Amino acid sequence: MDTARREPSASPPDSPPTGGRPSARRLPVDVVRGALIGSAEVVPGVSGGTVALLTGVYETLISSASHVVTAARLLVTGPRSQARAELAKARWSVVLPVLAGMAVAVVVGASVLEPLVTEHEVGSRAVFFGLVLASLVVPARMVGRWTPGLGVVALLMAVAAFALTGLPAGSSADPSLLVVAAAAAVAICALVLPGVSGSFLLLTFGLYETTLAAVSERDLAYVGAFALGATVGLASFVRLLQHLLSTHRAVTLAVMTGLMAGSLRALWPWQEEDRTLLAPTGDVLGVVGLAVAGAALVAVLLVVERRLERSGVLADG
Repeated sequence: MDTARREPSASPPDSPPTGGRPSARRLPVDVVRGALIGSAEVVPGVSGGTVALLTGVYETLISSASHVVTAARLLVTGPRSQARAELAKARWSVVLPVLAGMAVAVVVGASVLEPLVTEHEVGSRAVFFGLVLASLVVPARMVGRWTPGLGVVALLMAVAAFALTGLPAGSSADPSLLVVAAAAAVAICALVLPGVSGSFLLLTFGLYETTLAAVSERDLAYVGAFALGATVGLASFVRLLQHLLSTHRAVTLAVMTGLMAGSLRALWPWQEEDRTLLAPTGDVLGVVGLAVAGAALVAVLLVVERRLERSGVLADG
């Protein structure tokens, strides 16, 4: 993913206006991308948007979601004849495999990954700390030429994210479905905003464990309310984000870079349950090694991404 050479443009650089059939070689790649994004959404502190940016499908997903939102609006307000044309502009050959991978990862992660993270908190946070730290290179390179103004924007966003991730976790054992929908509408924005973790926001709202339990136990009423709120939130936010990427690309990417940098606070390996940061203790070298492993994973993903692009596997998306 040679983002450093891309020129800002009104159209997302990784998604042509319309999509064709997915190639046999590309399909499993996009499913894996979706699985990585879905896995990230289950873990507090890790942003699905960050992983989407890292794996090269971020702008494709944002652009496609924007077309779907427009089509839905046209079905309600008209002219309905244009709705099909908007849907055709979405990159379904990329989006559907990614969504399939995400769905499987979220269901599996709710019952497998989250308990693993809970039992090995320090080590898990170290891995994700290294992963997100190394991922900063992606939006930073996409900005292009950094100016003092862009640096100030990134710094302010980093401070805001640092403060947000320091908020104590809430508690809500039996929330109303209205509260669930409202929380989902806010948390879903993290899916399309790198640096902000949807799971972390749910944890702050006191709905993280409740939501995981609802998914694991197939609580259809809870899941339905969550899905409705998420749909409304996504529809409200994605068009704005698409507009910002098209008209203020450098500033928007600088904001994303700052949010990702500030969100590292949530992934600091040594911290109390109330999110108070602590000095390194215990097996410091082992924890640092895990952080380095996380960063190395990002490096590998970037190399693989670039080679797949050069081989033509990702040429259409």
